Amino acid sequence: MTPATQKIFFCLLLALNFIFYHSAKAQLSSVQKKEFKKREDSLKTFSHNIVFGREAEDRFRADSHFIKMLVRTLKLKNSFYYSFDSLQSISRLYAPDSTFRIFTWQLEKDAYTYFQHGAIQMRTEDGSLKLIPLHDESNYTSKPGDSVRTANNWIGAIYYRIVMKSYNGKKFYTLLGFDDFSISSTKKWMEVLTFDNNGNPLFGGPYIYFKDDSTGKHTYDRFNIEYKKEAATTFNYDADMDMIVYDDLISETNEPDIKDTYVPDGDFQGFKWENGKWMHVDKVFNQKLKDGEFPKDNMLLDDNGKVNEQKLLDQSQKNMQKKDSTNKKPVKKDNN
Repeated sequence: MTPATQKIFFCLLLALNFIFYHSAKAQLSSVQKKEFKKREDSLKTFSHNIVFGREAEDRFRADSHFIKMLVRTLKLKNSFYYSFDSLQSISRLYAPDSTFRIFTWQLEKDAYTYFQHGAIQMRTEDGSLKLIPLHDESNYTSKPGDSVRTANNWIGAIYYRIVMKSYNGKKFYTLLGFDDFSISSTKKWMEVLTFDNNGNPLFGGPYIYFKDDSTGKHTYDRFNIEYKKEAATTFNYDADMDMIVYDDLISETNEPDIKDTYVPDGDFQGFKWENGKWMHVDKVFNQKLKDGEFPKDNMLLDDNGKVNEQKLLDQSQKNMQKKDSTNKKPVKKDNN
């Protein structure tokens, strides 16, 4: 598929997704909408307290109430088509082909410990609920990047983007997510979501490829960047370039083993989808960009770790928001 054909296909996919969502949403009766809205108001209070509860026990109690009420609400017929717009502290992303949506959010135990919670809701023909809970096991593994995982041992993240690709007739959903991680550093994750023959989600796989790697390893099941808490970084999909682009990071104290010293250096690396893999691109632009010249992630938390309720847009209407990129052309890949 040529780049021009890919762009046309992408635009058609967005248009079909938009039409599907709004035509399906219109199927909700006024009585259904009223019931959803009433429950959403309660969910909004609980979701707010998950983030802003003063004590840990307040946040955990709100999280428990939120999960129970969310499940009860999603059991209502055709809940898949209700977008829950007011839940601004909960990430709600529809897949570009509208086959599923994924809820993710973060729970802070203390300044040192964070948990991510989530669930995948599958679209069903009869409007009944098919919900797959996600259990965060990232605190119990020393090598979160080296395994394919299921819903039962998920590496938690707050997802802010889903990128859909296909290869040999199979669909691949690349998830980009945010993790507060620790008191001094933050992580952003990239991994590919697929579904097995039984419809069970598989997170990760040999889809991320580096041509050159100092460790001698070339293929990764998932990839992340970790950086200083106060640093503002880019890690997002650019539709114009059809590429995932992220900041090149360096240690500001010349201590490369200490991740919480890492900050952007003005260069960008990236990944390009080729033959069923995300192929690493070492240098995306010909020259360094100044601060603010590349769009930042539409992420749940701002650069100070506060919830930014304006940035968590409703991805159900337009899953992949077109970003303003620079006019600089990407460097061609070096095949030598």
